[in-house]
Amino acid sequence: MATEIKAPTFPESVAEGSVAAWHKKPGDSVERDELIVEIETDKVVLEVVAPEAGTLSEVLAEEGDTVQSEQVLGRIGEGGAKGDEKKSEKKNDKAGAQAEQKSEAKKSEAKAEPESAPAAGGQSHEVKAPTFPESIQEGTVATWHKKVGEAVKRDEVLADIETDKVVLEVVAPADGAIAEIKAEEGSQVASEAVLAIFTEGAGGADTAADETPAASADDGASDEKVGDKILAPAARKLVAEHDLDVNKIEGTGKGGRILKEDVQRAVNEGSAKKAAKPAAAPKQAAAAAPVVEGERPEKRVPMSRLRQTIAKRLVQAQQTAAMLTTYNEVDMGAVMELRSQYKDTFLKAHDVKLGFMGFFVKAASEALKRFPDVNASIDGTDIVYHGYQDIGVAVSTDRGLVVPVLRDTDSMKIADVEKGIVDFGKRARDGKLGIDEMQGGTFTITNGGIFGSLMSTPILNPPQTAILGMHKIQERPMAVNGKVEIRPMMYLALSYDHRMIDGKDAVQFLVTLKELLEDPARLLLDI
Repeated sequence: MATEIKAPTFPESVAEGSVAAWHKKPGDSVERDELIVEIETDKVVLEVVAPEAGTLSEVLAEEGDTVQSEQVLGRIGEGGAKGDEKKSEKKNDKAGAQAEQKSEAKKSEAKAEPESAPAAGGQSHEVKAPTFPESIQEGTVATWHKKVGEAVKRDEVLADIETDKVVLEVVAPADGAIAEIKAEEGSQVASEAVLAIFTEGAGGADTAADETPAASADDGASDEKVGDKILAPAARKLVAEHDLDVNKIEGTGKGGRILKEDVQRAVNEGSAKKAAKPAAAPKQAAAAAPVVEGERPEKRVPMSRLRQTIAKRLVQAQQTAAMLTTYNEVDMGAVMELRSQYKDTFLKAHDVKLGFMGFFVKAASEALKRFPDVNASIDGTDIVYHGYQDIGVAVSTDRGLVVPVLRDTDSMKIADVEKGIVDFGKRARDGKLGIDEMQGGTFTITNGGIFGSLMSTPILNPPQTAILGMHKIQERPMAVNGKVEIRPMMYLALSYDHRMIDGKDAVQFLVTLKELLEDPARLLLDI
């Protein structure tokens, strides 16, 4: 009995996802809980594992297709690798005998009627545009990556379809070649419109088989051909973003397929960077108008779903909220002294470094209890007051900014906060954060100081009504008890929704943070 492979249950904030990469093909054996397909949403990449052991019998949602929550992606049939191998051997023996008979018949037909038989090719397919969601009416054929008659591999990109929200890739349904292009670059196409006619086994694939070994060895094309490498969609985006040489990346997927993990490994190791081109020799200046020398490279990379969502939410926050920012500064001397005194003991006791974020999260939790308006959110015409403190911590990754949430921070110890932040940072960079870990949150803290920012205006994270911005610690001359002293100072910025929070409450919230951080004993004494 076949077992259905379903997409994960998406939360309410995620409407749909797209099939990023199939790690198995129909006929492949799979083990229970083995990674079989990746679903990319606007927030995170979700991994779908095999619910049962067996053989992938059917794929219902191809790579690039848009899928809904719990949609059936494919089916797994009964049977394992050994049974399949035996069946395959029998089929191959029969197929071999039939192929020899057909080959002889074709040769005789070709001699008799050379004009009527096609030069190459097998079954023809219609290459169609992906199924667009309801919010997208049409797309534009941005680029054809292959020409008519050019040999292509299965799953190799044929064309890019650009919509007003995302760039969709159209891949080859099998090994073969394009027989006819029906939608040229720049033309508008509707959902599932026919873009081209594709013929299996046509094009350069047959020609390559007829080449002599000496010819293929001499031309050296195999070392230069990027088309020989098959990339999963998620991997292809990473390659474009980091401008890598795919010939230097070793694929660990089926048939040498390059997966997202392979590209990420190459990025971390720095082993796939493109060789720097030699600088052009300097030329003497001419008497005529100056001419720009050297290369002026540009590259166009489509926005990822995460980057598009970030852009949409940031613009939405500024358009829908009456956003205002108030500033203050805090003397970090007391926290720095406490951290310096106990950092070694803290590390031995809790196996995590003592940072500044733990103090800020605990201070913010206390201040949020005293000013519930800052901890509230707006839902239409209702105000939702939260009787708990769930603080989101902004984490920067190569894919964009994500905000995982620390739950019930009021009951957490500083060591728990530091461990949670370290774990979030590591998993965010590896793309392993779950959707549920980035949902909710009643307040957000962002730290631009780690990048050297001295002052900034953070943007709200809807439906939250306030966000705290931390900045660089800078030594400045300050008046202390009538004397000028050099003190480690940090600017704090609180952006808030003026529809919900009055200026008085926002300023007093920031002053409370300042007092708690300049005298950390207040956190212990609850004063």
